[in-house]
Amino acid sequence: MNKKGGKPEIAKQDKISCELLTLTYGAIVAQIVKDYGDVHEANNQLEKMGYNMGLKLVEEFLAKSGCEACNNFKETAETIAKNAFKMFLGVTCEVANYVEKDNCFSLILNDNPLIDFVELPKNLQGLYYSNIICGVIRGALEAIQFKVSCYFVKDILRGDETNEIKVELKEIISLKSDDD
Repeated sequence: MNKKGGKPEIAKQDKISCELLTLTYGAIVAQIVKDYGDVHEANNQLEKMGYNMGLKLVEEFLAKSGCEACNNFKETAETIAKNAFKMFLGVTCEVANYVEKDNCFSLILNDNPLIDFVELPKNLQGLYYSNIICGVIRGALEAIQFKVSCYFVKDILRGDETNEIKVELKEIISLKSDDD
């Protein structure tokens, strides 16, 4: 329910097939790996691509989610986990390891639709296949004045039991006015 008592815009959005998303994303990752020939550079390119998407997706999220403004970084973490992931990937995740003094938290993503049907060959074990998600988070948060670092700590495709993404606040970007 949004603040007006109606259904939030999220529920009204057109959805794409999860399988189509998975296959399309897989083709993008394969092409990036082929073009750059290096998994570390592929990781960087996926993160950059996600960053640029995040700068734009945050506008859609703010316009359509019906979520109230967050009062602190912890509320921002919960909004990302429960609302943003649901809106854009159709899943939720949980916030873990929140450390207030360090302004950091982890997102535990047990269900990642990007990795359905994916197995990494041995020569690509250094690839963070879903690194685009880290870029989206970094870009979206930067668009709302939070400069963060975001990276995978655990990855199911690398043999871990779950996916864990670490988000660390580096600085709050202040908007400069013409009077400054």
